[in-house]
Amino acid sequence: MADELDFERVGRRVARILAWVAAVGAALAGVLGGWPWAAGFLAGSFAAWLNLRWLKRLVRALAGERAPSSLRLGLLYFFVGLGAYAILRFSPIPAAAVITGLLALVVAVFIEAVCELVYARKRTLDHQDL
Repeated sequence: MADELDFERVGRRVARILAWVAAVGAALAGVLGGWPWAAGFLAGSFAAWLNLRWLKRLVRALAGERAPSSLRLGLLYFFVGLGAYAILRFSPIPAAAVITGLLALVVAVFIEAVCELVYARKRTLDHQDL
């Protein structure tokens, strides 16, 4: 079916939206809370980007491509968790800023979903699919 979603294209678009959300969110966090909040938001956004990248790999593996080993995937999440613990335990970066940065992926996916809905509605209103 020609109208199926191109998941690679959607994944790239979500990553691009995530970069914009991270930049705008870090700037806003910097204005409202200073550099520790901006750094925390960026650290959380980076972890969200890593998570998106790993999820895309996992989806590709479910589609039949070479799957990453469970051990490797577990180690990746372990080291991200260890890095997050070190940042939160030994730096002045607030935990709320990092958690807010982690939510940047949710915001990016939401924006992509709204864009897809608007695009689908526009196609239906224009009767292009008839």
